[in-house]
Amino acid sequence: MVRVSAGARIHFGFLNLSLARDRLYGGLGVGLDEPQVVVSAEPAAEVDCRHPAARQYAEQAVDLLGVDGANVVVERTLPRHAGLGSGTQLALAVLRAVAAATETDVDVRQLAPEMGRGGRSGIGVASFEHGGAILDAGHPTARFTTDRPADGSWTVPAVAARHTVPDDWRFLLVVPDVDPGRNGAAEEASMRSVVERADPATSDRIAGIVTRRLLPALAEGSAERFGEAVESVGRLNGTWYADEQGGVYRPPVGALVSSLSESPAVYGSGQSSWGPTVYGVTDAAHVDEAIAAGRAALADAGIEGTVTISRGRNRGAQVE
Repeated sequence: MVRVSAGARIHFGFLNLSLARDRLYGGLGVGLDEPQVVVSAEPAAEVDCRHPAARQYAEQAVDLLGVDGANVVVERTLPRHAGLGSGTQLALAVLRAVAAATETDVDVRQLAPEMGRGGRSGIGVASFEHGGAILDAGHPTARFTTDRPADGSWTVPAVAARHTVPDDWRFLLVVPDVDPGRNGAAEEASMRSVVERADPATSDRIAGIVTRRLLPALAEGSAERFGEAVESVGRLNGTWYADEQGGVYRPPVGALVSSLSESPAVYGSGQSSWGPTVYGVTDAAHVDEAIAAGRAALADAGIEGTVTISRGRNRGAQVE
């Protein structure tokens, strides 16, 4: 039996959603040590898995790898559709586990599209591979169509830049007990609507923030400046989504972000992907204050939820 563990990821936003620019999407995110998805597998004559989503991925993996089957057990999983990359991390963990259990070579990046992953953002695949803080290259805008392409008909966006997350950086995760983020057909429809009317001027502002503030902050190891930059990127992304999600942030994320912004221990905050997870950037010296700020944000909004702290993850999925 083999065991594969992979961390969650934060998705800070995209570089461009306008058809008026040469490249579309271009994700920005960071891999996390926690929470994790953990999948174990052993060879079998057929597919055996009690987890519905993982079973589907296991069946796809067995078919793609050309093996007989596998017994797959999901030992830990990420909250689904919470903005932490649950679908991609589970799919790739199952693929890697089945391959390792059956002693089969696998190129996760190559096969991710066949499993329906990595079509828009490459952050999930890249964080599964190597972790770190990641900027992907997006896709040529000329390839955009209003219909979702068939699985396997795209390639995962290349990694344009990757930096090691400094050891003393920490990421606050506030997950309110509310409806999950958009996914499936609803997400596809929302993204199509956003792309068709996105303001290209917003892309230009984001590009300036990334090149003049965010990447230098990563290179210099400044959590303060990095937090301020990703918050700005997230807020600008939110202007593209405002009509789809009911504001720059989906409710009640806006209230949580506003509350976190009052804490000097939180250098920047925002919504990961479609939410509802709210992230905050802090450091090891301010963990207690950041956790208190997260709990206060939930209390101020009158919402139950969880508050945790994670390190950045500078390695890919682990196979044992």
